[in-house]
Amino acid sequence: MAYQLWPASEAELAQMRRFNQKLSWMPRFKVRNRVTPRVIQALLRTGQRFKKAPVVECRLVGGVPVRIMRPDGAPKGVVLDIHGGGWVIGNAQMNDDLNLGMVRACGVAVVSVDYRLAVNTPVEGLLEDCLSAARWLLTDCTEFAGLPVFFVGESAGGHLAAATLLALKQWPALLERVAGAVLYYGVYDLTGTPSVRAAGPQTLLLDGPGMVAALRLLTPGISDEARRQPPLSPLYGDFSGLPPALMFVGELDPLKDDTLLMAERWGGVEAHLLPESAHGFIHFPLAMADSVLAYSRAWITQHLHRVGTTKLIAESG
Repeated sequence: MAYQLWPASEAELAQMRRFNQKLSWMPRFKVRNRVTPRVIQALLRTGQRFKKAPVVECRLVGGVPVRIMRPDGAPKGVVLDIHGGGWVIGNAQMNDDLNLGMVRACGVAVVSVDYRLAVNTPVEGLLEDCLSAARWLLTDCTEFAGLPVFFVGESAGGHLAAATLLALKQWPALLERVAGAVLYYGVYDLTGTPSVRAAGPQTLLLDGPGMVAALRLLTPGISDEARRQPPLSPLYGDFSGLPPALMFVGELDPLKDDTLLMAERWGGVEAHLLPESAHGFIHFPLAMADSVLAYSRAWITQHLHRVGTTKLIAESG
């Protein structure tokens, strides 16, 4: 598999091990019914009411709520952000801190998609929401017209981002505006990759042994063969013509093979395996997570410059 092992220092690894000991005492995230996600979502929203939010604009685009964050000056590009949460919890607001970091470091605007959740909506409906938001950004959004676009997604958001990019192949002119994708520990095979199926009870954060059943619960009434069809399972899609991508996954993540297999099939991908890291690591208060986020923002900035240079050459020629 084509990937690079993230160059963590001994101090970073020691910090990660201490944090993993704390994670080992936490309950694993499980999708077993529709009740538990509703309870978690209610707690999330309650906590967000007491947190000071940055300056954002909330609006409906094509019937889909989005949360827009802008830099102080003219944006150099725009990020379409798709949050995680196992398709059943989460919202755009939960990524405010991460998105604000991108805005400040890269000088981009961020459009975060508040897609419907799978407690009430089939996964196909979530895909429709993300595609609608992407098409609005790439077609009808005059404010960001002509700017390079980046897709960013984590976990279930990585799945939705990859699936949306595959769906955009129907409109090649729109796909050409997408300058890159940054995907963290996504889910790309809804039947379960080998690392999902072999996950032992010691897995952190996610309930590794129950993930195959959880994926079936999210896609009821269809066969595994149907679950493997793209874009439902992006791993089996046609990646020709897709933009360059940057991918990360943790060594202790049951979803490890999703990212590594995806990187092989996509082509033009820079993939990193983080030693001794669990699912969700970009949200952890760890030096390794800070390094990954800084690297991701530098990668976006680099590709912004590359797009700008290419545009200048084309205009002068």
